[in-house]
Amino acid sequence: MTTSLLLLILVIVVALVFEYANGANDAANAIATVVSTKVLSPRTAIFFAAVFNFWGAFAGTKVAATIGSGIVDTLAIDQPVILCALIGAALVTTIATTFGVPISCSHALIGGLVGATVVYKMSMDAVIWGGVLEKVVIPIFVSPLLGFLGGFAIMKLIFRTCRNLSFGRANSIFGKLQVFSASFMAFSHGNNDAQKTMGIITLALVSGGFLPEDTGIPTWIKVICAATMALGTAAGGRRIIRTLGRSVTKLAPPGGFSAESSAACVIELMSFNGAPVSTTHCITSAVMGVGSAKRLSAVRWGKAKDIVLTWCITLPICAVIGGFACWLIGLAI
Repeated sequence: MTTSLLLLILVIVVALVFEYANGANDAANAIATVVSTKVLSPRTAIFFAAVFNFWGAFAGTKVAATIGSGIVDTLAIDQPVILCALIGAALVTTIATTFGVPISCSHALIGGLVGATVVYKMSMDAVIWGGVLEKVVIPIFVSPLLGFLGGFAIMKLIFRTCRNLSFGRANSIFGKLQVFSASFMAFSHGNNDAQKTMGIITLALVSGGFLPEDTGIPTWIKVICAATMALGTAAGGRRIIRTLGRSVTKLAPPGGFSAESSAACVIELMSFNGAPVSTTHCITSAVMGVGSAKRLSAVRWGKAKDIVLTWCITLPICAVIGGFACWLIGLAI
């Protein structure tokens, strides 16, 4: 077995570890609100999320194409660089999941890839900065804003149209609707997040000479990434459910429906444009929007500030870890 093939196998294994951790961390994004409103039990909600995550993973490939060829020059890197990027992303995602911190797995992966590439080349030239700006930096700011505004607007609309309904009647109606909005959220998560690992594995195949460039995503990669994310989702991430579903604001079924619908629509929009966005950013900002539609004091802004801080540091931390891992491998070689 050649060194190149061994490296490829190692890259795929670490990529799937990252995908599993991604599913466990981001499971809360799809189900935190439906669990916190007591519409579904955690076990039932996790089952729904796993099924729709798996289904969503087959919905498109634009995000995978961005990761595979739109962030760094595929001809300028090799498999050890991709391995270092994955080490940084998988390490941070696993630690965050263990401590119940909802992070952006997308930015963990992209940060690791950019950091490892810069250190490997000892130059900034191998990074496609136009792609990073268009597909990563701009969506970092736009998607949470859209999530917040969407959650706020839908909640205000519900207040207006359902003002004559009793609290119990409104909860009953939106409790049923929330099953569909949570499923839509899980589907959109699979559509965007599973593609990132598909893209990184395809990048490893291309850089190792095992796959011609511009071939597309092989079906077997889609299957193993979708299945691994679904398994990670089934593992739970219950601490993150508590953080996201209860710590930011108190939700009832109408609020849960508003947050999930807004976040899922934003994620689908970004997926259509090939932007690897953070599901965490979208749903958390939508929850903040829902709380603000009631009154500003309904949002626990201190907790929200802590979550936003993790958004800001995830990408640079993973870039540093990915770059450091690449430097260590260079010393070893």
